[in-house]
Amino acid sequence: MSSNAPSEPGTVMSGEMAEQPAVLRRILDEGAPAIREVAERIAAKNPRFVLLTARGTSDNAALYAKYLLEIQLGKPCGLTSMSTTTAYGARPDLTDCLVITISQSGGSPDLVASTEAAREAGAITLAVTNNADSPLARVSEFHIDVLAGPEKALPATKTYTAELLALYLFVDGLRGGGGTEAAKALPELAEAVLERRAEVKALAARYRFAERMVLTSRGYGYPTAKEAALKLMETSYIPALSYSGADLLHGPLAMVDNISPVIAVVADGKGGEALQPVLERLRDRGADLVVIGRREEVERASAGFALPTEGLPEELQPLIQILPLQMLAYEVTMARGQDPDAPRSLAKVTETR
Repeated sequence: MSSNAPSEPGTVMSGEMAEQPAVLRRILDEGAPAIREVAERIAAKNPRFVLLTARGTSDNAALYAKYLLEIQLGKPCGLTSMSTTTAYGARPDLTDCLVITISQSGGSPDLVASTEAAREAGAITLAVTNNADSPLARVSEFHIDVLAGPEKALPATKTYTAELLALYLFVDGLRGGGGTEAAKALPELAEAVLERRAEVKALAARYRFAERMVLTSRGYGYPTAKEAALKLMETSYIPALSYSGADLLHGPLAMVDNISPVIAVVADGKGGEALQPVLERLRDRGADLVVIGRREEVERASAGFALPTEGLPEELQPLIQILPLQMLAYEVTMARGQDPDAPRSLAKVTETR
């Protein structure tokens, strides 16, 4: 067979999901010292505020970083509205602010333009990318390489978990912590989850004909719910709506029935505790509830996937929570006869401005 022959559907995404334990090890073994050095240099500047800039999957990684920065450091954070700069020409005073721009490719024009504008406005700029030679890395004062290696499938998988770990290590470095030790369990835990493909395939068979899905969580798990919804929509084309548990109760709960599945990401920790009233309301409504997370909650749900996260700090659990949901998006897509490697109408670098 020619090396240029097209691969079987799903081969590329499946292979890249399987690379994630190795990518996490690479970051811990090779990337952590450079990340800590960047963190120390930025900590010396003592930024007063943090703005996070991203699109798509990286936007969900940015939301994870927002939780880390606010909870771990007490730093006020915001998510950037890039059009205020790129479309409206606004030039806010960003003196002593840290602007973190997250992008797998580092090539989207709006990300580059908004970062350039932030630097001109006095910001400390940090790019977090999978491409050290990208335009975004070049225009930023600081750069963190997530070391995920080339990602060819259009749905991002290994770059997402790589971004999460890099951001965790960066925030831990800002506070002078020793989080690398806590993170050492991640590669082995990721391997254990990825080996349970048969369980996910059974879930996919159950939900392959779903016409809609709702995903929910609280705290650190909320970015996981948003990223899982994105993966389901871009690969299987199933409309997937993501809500924080609190927001779900403020209106959207009315659309929940016993037909469309609700996927709840339930962490070990305060986020899982905060989600308990939501789970009770979902059970009261007879929802087809799927739990990803704590075993005792999986056993009370219609279906689910128990995660081996006991003893893992809650802020690191998103790196494990997303894995069965990536696999679910993949398996549902394959079961529907579609190719998750190449979703229609999508490109790896999105040319937004």
